[in-house]
Amino acid sequence: MEKVAFISGANRGIGFETAKKLAEKGIKVILGSRDLNKGKEALKKLSSQGLDVDLVQYDAFDSESPQRVFDHIQKNYQKLDILINNAGVLLTGNLFVTNSSTVSDKDLKETFQTNFFAVVSLTQKLLPLIKKSDAGRIVNVSTILSSLTLHSAKDSPISPAKEFAYNSSKTALNAFTIHLALELKDTNIKVNSGHPGWVKTELGGPNAPIEVEDSYKTSVHLATLNDDGPSGGLFDEEDSLPW
Repeated sequence: MEKVAFISGANRGIGFETAKKLAEKGIKVILGSRDLNKGKEALKKLSSQGLDVDLVQYDAFDSESPQRVFDHIQKNYQKLDILINNAGVLLTGNLFVTNSSTVSDKDLKETFQTNFFAVVSLTQKLLPLIKKSDAGRIVNVSTILSSLTLHSAKDSPISPAKEFAYNSSKTALNAFTIHLALELKDTNIKVNSGHPGWVKTELGGPNAPIEVEDSYKTSVHLATLNDDGPSGGLFDEEDSLPW
């Protein structure tokens, strides 16, 4: 039976490139897109390349979205092998600010809703389907900017990037990774956080060094880990990063 993957925020950017690469590996990929029209455009683009893809609406601000995704997968595939929690937001549009004393409640709440709370809700809802897989893989797309170790280190390379809502939401996401991985340590499910690098997306901006076409590498690596692969870590491709 073919493997089935669901990727949130898959209609563009890192999510789209990850979907493309997994589909090229013969995995059935379900695109999660908040905007159905944009999702249909992504579906058409991938399908025109002969790739086996599907689409379901997923909106981090819609409390019914996790159930909608679950019902779609349960009805059509009965199991889920790979969950990539890719959807994320940076509301200020600028990673290189220091704003912990000025960030608004609104920005904090909306950022955490997409980058953390919605991820927990979706993962909890889909976990019964992942448990039906012979080798379940959960990938939480995080960032090196989530690392408290690096932020607190003297002369750290990430020191200039102190956008508080985004960074702290990804730190919280890492905590979910650690706790869930420990809870599932005696199962065949692996849970990891991944740093895709600084990518030229709408979030990363035009000065990022990594082209969007190369942004899939960490997510695909963690989604296709062998049985002896790691669980409960933060990775940049195969390299472990400090929490």
